[in-house]
Amino acid sequence: MIEEVILILVAAVALDFIVGDPSNKVHPTAWIGRLVSVITPKLRSGSANVEKFKGTIAAIAIVSLAALSTFYFLHVIEQLLGIIALVIVSIIMLKSTIAIRGMENHARVVMDALAKNDIVTARQRLSGIVGRDTSNLDEQHILSATIESVGESTVDGIVSPIFYFALFGVPGAFAYRAINTLDSMIGYRDAYHKNIGCFSAHLDTIANYIPARITAFLMVIASKIVGADWKNSLYIMSRDRYKTPSLNGGWPMSTIAGALRIRLEKIGYYSLGENYEHLTLKHCEKAVSIMKVTSLLFCIIFAVPAIILSTLFW
Repeated sequence: MIEEVILILVAAVALDFIVGDPSNKVHPTAWIGRLVSVITPKLRSGSANVEKFKGTIAAIAIVSLAALSTFYFLHVIEQLLGIIALVIVSIIMLKSTIAIRGMENHARVVMDALAKNDIVTARQRLSGIVGRDTSNLDEQHILSATIESVGESTVDGIVSPIFYFALFGVPGAFAYRAINTLDSMIGYRDAYHKNIGCFSAHLDTIANYIPARITAFLMVIASKIVGADWKNSLYIMSRDRYKTPSLNGGWPMSTIAGALRIRLEKIGYYSLGENYEHLTLKHCEKAVSIMKVTSLLFCIIFAVPAIILSTLFW
């Protein structure tokens, strides 16, 4: 059984490197998102405490549904079609929870627009991967936001789903994806979401707590491998990791800022690193390389040993 689980991981990561994300019509994360969209308006009634209670119950229900439906679906596949079908379906499902190629593609469409000096298109494309207002960003801040997104997405788009797969199988990866989707849709502090999304935001913070820190330290090693400044990545990470509003986001972002010897800045919120070098497209390219190497290092150093240990105990 250990061999099959490792095969699922290796094949899913390899497939994601090659193929990227499926369309939203068949993407499980999109299905979860649609469910959240339907439920959200129904949570907006009553006092603040009532809304928090409703948001908590909804989050627990959605995460449980994602995990249990995945578990029983795979159980049925195994019973009806056998172990080979189970492995194949598991590969496809796990692949859908990670986004190595997808994040690279999102970064590259922004980079391509900047390479053509089309800053308007670059701003529009960037708005698809970051939550901030991009309409007035200059080239330096567009590059900064793109690299920040690459750094943070290394955690929630790659390392965390693999982390929970290694511990709890494909249902664990889907449970995490539900948590992250809930946070990305309702985990905000504005008046509309602050009560109904309070539990989802805290749950996402807890879920990413360990993966974010593992990712940061693996990024230091990845920086050495790709020829970035690994010593500075370690220094900036230790200095700036708590400068972001997010308890977890500052770890990978500060590490990648240090590795690239640049400053990453979200105006009015935080500044990470030092601008030893002027931000260019080459820094974005190297950030993508760090993301890929970090992903592979996590699989080798953490995921495979965790699979072996968890399989022995489960």
